[in-house]
Amino acid sequence: MGGNGSGTDGAEKADTAERSDRAEKRPNEKLGSWFLRSGWSKGELARQVNRRARQLGAHHISTDTSRVRRWLDGEQPREPIPKILSELFSERFGCVVGVEDIGLRTAHQSPSVSGVDLPWAGTQTVELISEFSRSDLMLARRGFLGASLALSAGPALIEPMQRWLAPGSAGRDLHEALSSAGSPRASRLSTPELDLLESTTVMFRQWDAQCGGGLRRKAVVGQLHEVTDLLQEPQPGTTSKRLFKAAAELAQLAGWMSYDVGLHPTAQKYFVLALHAAKEAGDRPLGSFILSSMSRQMIHLGRPDDALELIHLGQYGSRETATSRTQAMLYAVEARAYANMGQPAKCKRAVNMAEDCFSDCVGGDGDPDWIRFFSEAELNAENAHSYRDLAYVAGRSPTYASLARPKMERAVELFEKDDEHHRSYALNLIGMATVHLMEREPEQSAALAGKALRIAKQVRSERVNNRLRKTVGTAVRDFGDVAEVIALTEQLNVHLPESVEAVQAV
Repeated sequence: MGGNGSGTDGAEKADTAERSDRAEKRPNEKLGSWFLRSGWSKGELARQVNRRARQLGAHHISTDTSRVRRWLDGEQPREPIPKILSELFSERFGCVVGVEDIGLRTAHQSPSVSGVDLPWAGTQTVELISEFSRSDLMLARRGFLGASLALSAGPALIEPMQRWLAPGSAGRDLHEALSSAGSPRASRLSTPELDLLESTTVMFRQWDAQCGGGLRRKAVVGQLHEVTDLLQEPQPGTTSKRLFKAAAELAQLAGWMSYDVGLHPTAQKYFVLALHAAKEAGDRPLGSFILSSMSRQMIHLGRPDDALELIHLGQYGSRETATSRTQAMLYAVEARAYANMGQPAKCKRAVNMAEDCFSDCVGGDGDPDWIRFFSEAELNAENAHSYRDLAYVAGRSPTYASLARPKMERAVELFEKDDEHHRSYALNLIGMATVHLMEREPEQSAALAGKALRIAKQVRSERVNNRLRKTVGTAVRDFGDVAEVIALTEQLNVHLPESVEAVQAV
C-alpha cells in the first residue's frame, strides 16, 4: 500500500512538473518578430547559426529546423547561441539587436570579461589588457572569445567613456606601485628596443591596410600581451608612458582588425582598453583617434546617436592638442554620424570643416603614424560616404547621390594609385557602385563591384565581403534582369559563397 501510494505521489509530482514546464515555456514573441522581419526560413537561420559557430570555434553546435522551431516556441538555447543570434540579427538589420531584445537570457559574466565600465587606473588597465589578450590567444580559435561578450550601447557605453576626460595619473600610479614593491631597477628595455617595438606597430598597421584584419590579428594581440608583460616590470616614467602609448596603439589596432572581421563585441572591448591605455600615456589625440574608431563601429551598427556622442568626446578632449589632419578626420566622422541621423545641414557643415582643416595640413611632419592613413583619398572617401548615407536616409535622394559622386570618383582615382591601402580601395569601389545603383546605372555599378570582388579575394576583410554582398543583393533586387548583374551574382557565388538573397536589404 505504502509503495503504491509513493509511486502514485511520484507520478503526480512528475505530471505537475511537466504541466508547470509547459506553462512556463511560452512562445518567444520577441524572437518570432525579428525572425519574421528577417525573411529567413528556419533552415536558413539554422545554417547561418552553424556557420557562425564554426567561425567562432564552437564546433559542438549543430542546429536544424526543429531546433529553431523550439527556440521560437520558447526554449532557451545554450551559449554561445544567444550571442550568435544577436549578432546575426544585428548584421541583418544594421542596428544593435541585443540578446534581451530577442527574448533570450545571457550567461553570467565576470566584470573582467563583460561590460565597458572599468576602473581608470594604470595597474588595473594593465591587468585587464593582459587578461583579455591572454584569453584571446589561449583560445586559439578565431574570435571564440566574442561568444562570451556583449556589445554595450547607449548610456551604458557613453557614460563610462566620458571619464576619459577626467584628470589622470599618466601612468604614475602603476610606476609608484611597482617601485614600492621592491628596490627600483633599471629597465631591461633599451631605447633601441623600444624604438623597434614602436616600428613593429607601424608595420602591423601597414599589413592591416594591405591585407585586411583577418591575416595578422593574432600577431597584434600577441604583441599587445608582450607589452603588458613589460608594463608589469618596474620602468622609468618616460619608458612607462611610451609603453602605455604602444599598448594603446596595439589595442586600437586589435580592435580595428576584430571589427574588420565582424567580431564586434571583441572589437569594442579592445577599443575601450585602448582608451584606458591612452589616458595612462597622457595622449589626448590618440584617445580621440580611438574614440573615432568606436564611433565608426557604432555607425556601422546603426547607432549614429552613440557615434556622435563618442566623436564629440574625442573632439572636446583633443581640441587643443590634435593636429590639423586629426581634426579633419574627426570632423569627417562627425559628418558620417549626422548623415546617418538624417541631418543634412549639420552633415554639410562637418564636411566643410573637415575639408578646411585638411587644407591646413603641411606635409604631415608633426603627425603621428596612426593618423597618416587620413590622406586626400580618405578625406574624399569619408565625405562621399556621408553624402551617400544622406541619400539613403532620404530615400535614395538623387540630390545627395550627385554630391557623393565626384568625391567618390576622386577617392577611387587616388586609391587606384595607392599600393598600400587595398582594403580602402575595395570599399570605395563598392561605395561608388552603390552611388551608380541610386542613379539607376546597374551596368556601371556591376563593373565597379566586379573590381572590388577581385580585391576582396586578396584581402581578409569580412567588412569588405559583407558590403559587397549587400550591394550585389541590392542590384539583384532592383535590376535582377540586367546581364551584367546576373554575371556578377554568379561570380560572387563562386568567389564569396554565401546566399545573396539573405543579404539583399541595405
